[in-house]
Amino acid sequence: MIQSHVLQLTSLVALEPPATFEATAVRNEKLKVLQSIRKFTPESVWSDVVRGQYGPGEIDGKKVPGYRQEPGVAPKSATETYVALKLHVDNWRWNGVPFYLRTGKRLAKPVTEIAIQYRQAPHLVFRGEQLQPNLLVLNIQPDEGISLSFGAKVPGPKMHMGPVTMDFKYRATFGGKPRDAYATLINDCIRGDATLFDRADSVEAAWELVDPILKAWSEASEAPPFPNYPAGSSGPGSADELTAADGHRWRNL
Repeated sequence: MIQSHVLQLTSLVALEPPATFEATAVRNEKLKVLQSIRKFTPESVWSDVVRGQYGPGEIDGKKVPGYRQEPGVAPKSATETYVALKLHVDNWRWNGVPFYLRTGKRLAKPVTEIAIQYRQAPHLVFRGEQLQPNLLVLNIQPDEGISLSFGAKVPGPKMHMGPVTMDFKYRATFGGKPRDAYATLINDCIRGDATLFDRADSVEAAWELVDPILKAWSEASEAPPFPNYPAGSSGPGSADELTAADGHRWRNL
């Protein structure tokens, strides 16, 4: 998921505006992003990447087995079902901005989204207020749309700020049934539009980022402490430490 889906979403978010909205121009800009991501070292793998495997838990009020209790899975399997990592894009636009990625199975809620958190203003004029960061959230699944969260003054004589969320959802605005996940891609194949498809050099660039992680895990002297998060949770606690070290936190729904 990281090498294929998640890094592709990362490149779409971080790319520079292409000269034209054509396949070659768009894919060139996506490649530049992947090539700008700082490569992992054996040391940074252990500080910037977290892996996990779910154990028994509860989802929607029903008890579910752990990964090792699933049919066809070895009782001592060390296959990860969760990955979280921090990326650095070393270019002029994104220098100093951390990118946090995560994907996993049997989590609390099946959601795919991209949350862009705006930096705090250098001078806060609303003193004494604990303002939540402004967020632009791109909702991919299950409800396609965009939401913007920001602070606004609560009506009344006192100066008090509260969070406000403005939501746009494709289905609510335009109606109709959502397309199947691959319907757009099949349609693009028929029309010969390669914009949304990976190019060989992009695939190679993504694997160059992921390979050091896989190598470090395979050469580890100790087996991972699996399972390390229950099914129905938001993932292992070490993933929270990954963002907390920078003063951030995951957007848990």
